[in-house]
Amino acid sequence: MLPAWYRWQGEDLLLEVRVRPNARSSAVEGLHGDTVRILVNAPPAGNKANAALTEQLARAFAVPLRQVTVERGLTTRTKRLRISAPRLAPPWFTALGGQWRA
Repeated sequence: MLPAWYRWQGEDLLLEVRVRPNARSSAVEGLHGDTVRILVNAPPAGNKANAALTEQLARAFAVPLRQVTVERGLTTRTKRLRISAPRLAPPWFTALGGQWRA
């Protein structure tokens, strides 16, 4: 059984995340229930935290920024993000139990 914090939909990766804005630094903190907790060094106002989150995930999965979208939770801390055709599994993904597509 796959962990609830991610799932594959064809070539796309869906991530359930819990964002903590205004952190000292941007990092993946670990699992928080059925989500992966991600710290971002940006305030929530003006969509800055969402922008920082998508940039962080685009770098981590080696995709252009346009391939990372917030599908649900644009104004909340709990979000679903879609990463279209990710090219690379960051170390934290597999460390948390994520399985890269075959």
